[in-house]
Amino acid sequence: MAGSADENRGTVSAQLLRGQKALVTGANSGIGLATAIALGRAGADVVVNYVAGAGEAEEVVAQIKDFGVRAYAHEADVSDEAQVVDMVARMVEAFGTIDIMVANAGLQRDAAATEMTLAQWQKVIDVNLTGQFLCAREAAREFVRRGVVEEVSRSAGKIICMSSVHQIIPWSGHVNYAASKGGVGMLMQTLAQELGPRRIRVNAVAPGAIRTPINRDAWSTPEAEADLLRLIPYRRVGDPGDIANAVVVLASDLLDYVVGSTLYVDGGMTLFPGFATGG
Repeated sequence: MAGSADENRGTVSAQLLRGQKALVTGANSGIGLATAIALGRAGADVVVNYVAGAGEAEEVVAQIKDFGVRAYAHEADVSDEAQVVDMVARMVEAFGTIDIMVANAGLQRDAAATEMTLAQWQKVIDVNLTGQFLCAREAAREFVRRGVVEEVSRSAGKIICMSSVHQIIPWSGHVNYAASKGGVGMLMQTLAQELGPRRIRVNAVAPGAIRTPINRDAWSTPEAEADLLRLIPYRRVGDPGDIANAVVVLASDLLDYVVGSTLYVDGGMTLFPGFATGG
């Protein structure tokens, strides 16, 4: 699926983030793509990070620039410390600072636990968890250095970790992914506790079932979608724009007093719908 924020019925109003500088990792497809575009629509200058797919990243940049803001693409593997340090340093040089870090990049390497290789385990932990730590750390260093600029935002900076409903819902056959997202939840809360006194807001967005390339098999046929909808009380599969809008509002001063929270955007999946008719 294309992943544009326009796929959602509603979009966040323009200029909500005017003058702010945002970096979105994994921003050339799916949720990251929609989020980068939504941030640009809201008035932010945006760095579009990608690890593969330069052409797609440049297309996202072009869409963002259509909103009259600045944007560029930056290739970096978020699990590589040196590349993350360089990415944030280049952004500070190009845009002057960073105000919003959206640590979105993530992947799956699925297997039964008894069949999972150490390489499959480590790759997911390295990208989904270590990558978020490295991005958050580098953003926080700049936030601390710069401090609060009241005419830009009430906070010194915002870190938004992209988690998942599997932060709290076990997922058989995906032990590496579920463990990484459980780790993201505690990473976010601990960073929020530590950085809050610096006026740095750290929160997470936890998507449920969203129409993205990573889970295409779960919704691409009527039969698969019907099976998936049994897990969603709201009875629709989410779009990338649902997540993008949540990120934009969470990054804005409208939610300035929200710190250390996970916003579940899941159509009610975390309500454990199986218990609606039994228990």
